[in-house]
Amino acid sequence: MQAAGGAAGCGCKGIRSCLLCEGPAAAAPPPQGEDNFTYCPATGLAKGNEHSEFAGWAFPFPGVFLVEEFISEDEECEIVELMDRDDWKPSQSGRKKQDYGPKVNFKKQRLKAGSFTGLPSFSRKIVAQMKACALLSGFLPVEQCNLDYRPERGSAIDPHFDDWWLWGERLVSLNLLSKTVLSMSCDSEDTIQLFPVSRKEELSPTSPFMQTSACRNSGEEGTKCFLSPRLVPGKEVSVAILLPQRSLVVLHGDARYKWKHGIHRRHIEHRRVCITFRELSAEFSAGGRHEEQGKELLQIALSFQGRPV
Repeated sequence: MQAAGGAAGCGCKGIRSCLLCEGPAAAAPPPQGEDNFTYCPATGLAKGNEHSEFAGWAFPFPGVFLVEEFISEDEECEIVELMDRDDWKPSQSGRKKQDYGPKVNFKKQRLKAGSFTGLPSFSRKIVAQMKACALLSGFLPVEQCNLDYRPERGSAIDPHFDDWWLWGERLVSLNLLSKTVLSMSCDSEDTIQLFPVSRKEELSPTSPFMQTSACRNSGEEGTKCFLSPRLVPGKEVSVAILLPQRSLVVLHGDARYKWKHGIHRRHIEHRRVCITFRELSAEFSAGGRHEEQGKELLQIALSFQGRPV
């Protein structure tokens, strides 16, 4: 679909669209795949959804760290109130945004501080609270992006990788005002090895999988039988990560570099505000080719005196 663009409050370009520019003729949203697995924070497994062809199967899904109730209700209200004092700029696919970061041309790999004056003052406390998470030890955010999603605009974000020339391994997002679903998808032709799991017990994918009910091939009641792993193309798999209100999620490792992340329109039921923090890549960190430029940007960012650029 070619986005009309130009509608009041619409920031869509190219193939991107939202309810503001689609008009009344587009009653159905753009095609969106169904998630057929759901991530389980307790086990680190992506488990096949009950009504999908993968029910009863699972695979390890590393690189996700989720903290529920990362901030309190009062803190959430205060943060959003402070955000709303500044303007929200129209963005793609029905979103609005506030950026705190350097001016970047990712295609040409060029950047400059520009009008960047630092992260906002309210983020100082959020960043300090992150230090309680071992995974975020040494995490120094150099950029913050606030996104506003609303169902009446048809807000969504297409599956994508965040840049890794400038941004480092850990992507940290704080989910505010409503729950949503982060959908993880993979374009790779590589296969994923699935293992059988039961509802009553969570079996480690590194151990043999055994079914204690009747073995289909033997016909003997109570016979224990081993189920072979199942191989499926990665591009046929989509994993839902459920994000409760006020939760913090970190994507790193495989979840950062091998899986695209996005949010479907149907998963925005109420207003949602997301704060995403990004760190510098190795190229802009100590010992990297652009270490000095990285130091300059961090000094600005961590002054916590910024306004949206």
